Amino acid sequence: MSAFCIVLVRPRDPNNIGACARAMGNFGLSDLRVVDPYPPVWREAVSAVGVGDILQHAARCETLDEALADTQFSLASTALKNRDIRQEIITLPQLNERLARQQAQRVALVFGNEKSGLSNEDIERCDAVLNIPTAAKQPSINLAQAVILTCYELSRRPDFAALRTPGAGPQLPTDAQKEIFISAADRLFEKAQFKTDFSSAQRKALLRHMLAKQGLSREQLFFLKKWAEKLAEKLP
Repeated sequence: MSAFCIVLVRPRDPNNIGACARAMGNFGLSDLRVVDPYPPVWREAVSAVGVGDILQHAARCETLDEALADTQFSLASTALKNRDIRQEIITLPQLNERLARQQAQRVALVFGNEKSGLSNEDIERCDAVLNIPTAAKQPSINLAQAVILTCYELSRRPDFAALRTPGAGPQLPTDAQKEIFISAADRLFEKAQFKTDFSSAQRKALLRHMLAKQGLSREQLFFLKKWAEKLAEKLP
């Protein structure tokens, strides 16, 4: 399994889906995950003449949660105009340095559809934001262009060939494991009747973004989860 996966959320153009798959192949990436694609578009994309192995073996996921479950760090690719971004923003030139510090063994790069990009909920669901700098007058770029630029930037790392497959490294928690802790912590907030100006969804997003910066091990996160669960049990 590749150390990097490309996640397309609700794509609506079969040509763009194919172009994204070809862009991945150009740089040796193969793990493509497609979230809730428009059914006729998906059928057309995967049945097209000459479709490559990447698209034939792409994982079709019902939700973004499903697509991210086994990853350890996720980045939502988006323009910043008219966005209220609350998590860390990483520009494309900063990507490789930031990933080196994160030490995640499986990274998800998440892209929205051609018309509206990622929703605010999709962005908040990710650990950080990836921004491709563009001219202010034309901030948005085509989906396939965004994917190929990102794949190219990843390929510039001297150790990219080794990074294309997960290796030994810190035992960081997966996204699914982090979400279990976040739910336990949110239940603790509810039982403690801890008053804040945040909704449950906002609390979860805040916890998610805090975890992305801390780089906790699986063991540390498991300890915090058990602590939150036991404390919640003690409350009436």
